[in-house]
Amino acid sequence: QVKLVESGGGLVQAGGSLRLSCAGSGRTFSLFAMGWFRQAPGQEREFVAAISWRRNMYYADSVKGRFTISRDNAKNSVYLQMNILKPEDTAVYYCAAAPRLPIVVEITTSWDYWGQGTQVTVSS
Repeated sequence: QVKLVESGGGLVQAGGSLRLSCAGSGRTFSLFAMGWFRQAPGQEREFVAAISWRRNMYYADSVKGRFTISRDNAKNSVYLQMNILKPEDTAVYYCAAAPRLPIVVEITTSWDYWGQGTQVTVSS
């Protein structure tokens, strides 16, 4: 069983930055693939970024060059550094985990564990 808890969301002006954190539990956390998804009101949950246990990273086109995913296995944590934020980045951001990196990281059903989400609001 893996439990995920996100933090770091908040209100920021366009062009600003935020860093989201996701703390995980479980002895095999370091071997898990980790991901970030987001869901805006009235929209489906969408892929943002993922990182394998080998630290291979994957990004949605909409965030490439602005967001960076990283992990610290010693702290059982994964992070999402978000720079040059835009109003369209406003959403609830969710942390996800899977024992193996999904073949298609963008599919939500490929991920086994989810956090409760943290709200990110970007004002224009």
